[in-house]
Amino acid sequence: MNYYLGVDGGGSKTLAVVTDQDGKVMGRAATGCGNHQSGAAIAEQNIRLAVDEALHASGLTKERITYSTFGLAGADREADYQVLRPMIAGLGLERHHIVCDTVIGLRAGTRQSHGVVVICGTGTNCYGINREGHELQVGGFGYAFGDFGGGGELAVEVFRSVIRAWEGREQPTRLSQATLNLLGFASTEAMFHHYLDHGMRAPLEIAKLLFEVAEHDELARDILRRQGRELGIAASAVIRKLGMQQDSFDLVMAGSLLTRGDSRFISPYIEAEVCAAAPGCRLMVLRLEPVAGALFMAMEKSGNPVGESVYHELDEQLSVQEANALWHKN
Repeated sequence: MNYYLGVDGGGSKTLAVVTDQDGKVMGRAATGCGNHQSGAAIAEQNIRLAVDEALHASGLTKERITYSTFGLAGADREADYQVLRPMIAGLGLERHHIVCDTVIGLRAGTRQSHGVVVICGTGTNCYGINREGHELQVGGFGYAFGDFGGGGELAVEVFRSVIRAWEGREQPTRLSQATLNLLGFASTEAMFHHYLDHGMRAPLEIAKLLFEVAEHDELARDILRRQGRELGIAASAVIRKLGMQQDSFDLVMAGSLLTRGDSRFISPYIEAEVCAAAPGCRLMVLRLEPVAGALFMAMEKSGNPVGESVYHELDEQLSVQEANALWHKN
């Protein structure tokens, strides 16, 4: 029997899953941030802990794992891999490889060999691979390097919009009361001074308020509209540079803000951009945890094609449906 380990190390959490060759989940574990760009020591600690706990839950030792795939946020450039290769090698899993988390997101969302993925989670990223196997990543490095959005930057947009509305520089917005309620302040003025006095940043959790008020708030819709357009622009750039304009392929939408937020306020603007570039493109919301893509890739790397029964098993066991429900409750 062959056994596989998949790891999804993101900006807010790291998920490790062990399966057998039939796709049966034998162990899983979740820890904190797995992005080395946010701190290599913390990322290594979280990745190691997730792997160890998933293996313990499975009852397997590292030597029993046939192949492992690590999909890691921040695995963007050779400079990143110079940090990550020794880090992951140090875990003691002999047969493994490392890819950016965008790659496992795409593999989890399509059964085709080519396609494009846009990620909007803590940050944003876009990746594509064409029929010839040529790959391209656009984005993933933050606002100063051309990106817009993701939970971190959208939280800042919410926070500054509340401040601007209080000061009279912006229209009144439902984001104001929603933010005060969530953060526990009686007034915007009190929040303003508290965050300044303590050198605090806008908390990531307020990004989700955009979806909660967007139905009745033009400012929130404007922010989400810009997010959609920016993601569509990034995907269109990948499509054009890889020569995919005439192809039929899936554009997978991954990351918590696309899989757990209300798609009405972002997806139409992604679609408008990408379908103008490639009319044969089909938008697909990622329905599996991205770690499923890491498991598919581990199986394929070891020479075992992914069969229909494996897809079915992981569709059942690694669906994001339950996570969606939790997002809307919290």
